[in-house]
Amino acid sequence: MNLTNLDECIHVVDDGTSLEKVLRSITESEFSHTCFYLQQVQEDAFYVFDVGDIVRKYEIFTSKLPRVTPFYAVKCNNKPIVLEVLATLGANFDCASKGEINQVLDLGIDKSRILFAKPTKLASHIRYAATVGVDLMTFDNESELHKVKSLYPNARLIIRVRCDADVAQCPLGAKFGCDIITEAPRLIRTARFLGLEVVGMSFHVGSGCEDPPVFRRGIAAARKLFDYASTLGYNFDYLDLGGGYPGNTGTSIDKIANVINLALEEFFPDPSVKVIAEPGRFFVASAFALATNIHSKREVHNNEQDDSVIHVMYYINDGVYGAFNCVSNDNYHPIPVPLKVRNLFNISVLLF
Repeated sequence: MNLTNLDECIHVVDDGTSLEKVLRSITESEFSHTCFYLQQVQEDAFYVFDVGDIVRKYEIFTSKLPRVTPFYAVKCNNKPIVLEVLATLGANFDCASKGEINQVLDLGIDKSRILFAKPTKLASHIRYAATVGVDLMTFDNESELHKVKSLYPNARLIIRVRCDADVAQCPLGAKFGCDIITEAPRLIRTARFLGLEVVGMSFHVGSGCEDPPVFRRGIAAARKLFDYASTLGYNFDYLDLGGGYPGNTGTSIDKIANVINLALEEFFPDPSVKVIAEPGRFFVASAFALATNIHSKREVHNNEQDDSVIHVMYYINDGVYGAFNCVSNDNYHPIPVPLKVRNLFNISVLLF
């Protein structure tokens, strides 16, 4: 589902108004007289976005992790209003492509607030980053170093190492990150030989982390790599803690924050080290609610026995090729909340 070409409506509601209440009001046409979109396509699936939720999440993140500067992962949700609100609050941005960099710059956000956080990049995207002056970027392999040497030799590089959580909603270690023992030292030596500037280390424990101690392991490993790099003449000053901060309603980052704060105090007491992170779903997961339309239903009967109803199939106007791609990609299990209850069966959810 893509609403970017449709009118978007902003309504100011009373404090304490829930997303469910707003959704119910919209479906009952209480707002339709003020919104062309609702008048014309009310049957379509749509999102409701609580701007205040992002503001509260930003306050939580910065208060619980006072040393950590958030670089919002644009890939998570690139709606312009999300980017504008976070930029106004003071967040920086983790971009993974030319398109994301261009979108952030088009909003008037300074290039110095962008991290090109993809270890493997298209050559054309590196050239674009060089053209617009986005010089902070990640790598995790030797091929990328030679590519950067050829296309953007003045880039400032952050080496990404693998640091997998034991439990995460979306593990990333198989795709990105070099081995900190067998590969990282060699890559740093190669970067030194090529005359490239490496300024720090990053790791990503996996999206939706449920293993807080993994952050201590990553920070402890970073200390060793910082020290090794100094023997080659490098002075690392960036420590990127990546993502993994849960953001769904009812979740908390308290345990993760406690682990990170203690580890930073132990291994990186020097305040001159720039500690950053790449939260994505933490900022936006609980800020959006999706309303879909049950347009049809089908009763499945037990034809071999007594013709009783085995289950009921409800058909909605969205699916795994739209807003529910997270079901197949992120192992997410959505819980439906009926706004208009009319003898709705209690069912398990299986989306197609």
